[in-house]
Amino acid sequence: MKLDDCSALITGASSGIGREFARQLAKCARRIVLVARRSERLANLRDELLNQNPNLDVHVRVVDLTDNAQIESLIDSLARDKVDVDLLINNAGLGDSGPFATSDPIRNEQMALVNVMALTSLTRRLLPHMVAKRRGGILNISSSAGFLPIPGDAVYAATKAYVTSFSEALRAELRGTGVSVCAVCPGPVRTEFQEVAKRPGGQPEMGSKIFFVSVRQVARAGLAALEADRPVVIPGFAMKFAMFLSRLMPMPVVRLALRLSPGRG
Repeated sequence: MKLDDCSALITGASSGIGREFARQLAKCARRIVLVARRSERLANLRDELLNQNPNLDVHVRVVDLTDNAQIESLIDSLARDKVDVDLLINNAGLGDSGPFATSDPIRNEQMALVNVMALTSLTRRLLPHMVAKRRGGILNISSSAGFLPIPGDAVYAATKAYVTSFSEALRAELRGTGVSVCAVCPGPVRTEFQEVAKRPGGQPEMGSKIFFVSVRQVARAGLAALEADRPVVIPGFAMKFAMFLSRLMPMPVVRLALRLSPGRG
């Protein structure tokens, strides 16, 4: 998909990777719809984008993606205001670090609602217009955690496995329609995500520094992959190589490695 003159909707746009997507797209997009829960941050980002790109059309939508009624209201408002979307960036995501047996059931539900249900619902509602116009792109922000079962991140990793699988299947269905689909699968990124995902009294799960990539690198890699019509992109050489090796390991070896790894509490 060519990004020039696109009309993009970005979820989780108030911070981190989502905010960086908005900043990079502002240079070439015709319109950007910023979606998140924090209205003040969205307003500040809108002002920043307009100050640097006066001709950009920026819309702010305050939406809690765990609430399906608010998602429906978002879709209705786009139709009412005649805001077409030909680039959907499903970036919003929630995590939780710690053993599943002591997890908060409400948090587990919220992860499933945001990471899986909201992503699926928005894609379903916005996709038909793209197919009809024979132009569009869907960029789903998944995670390298989705390639493997991750003890201590059981629900999060499972939701991201869904995102990657869904993206691959949707891409195959849409072949020849003019709509591109790409899953972005970064390793750890320095954002608020780790802080929000940690349990009370716990420490953010950071991982080895060699696997870290910046928000700028993730956004740049994702947009470039979508323009090149690539199915999956893993930003950063270290994580790309690690995921390549992990895919070569038979599942019994993976299970053994997981059993021997130190537990996370």
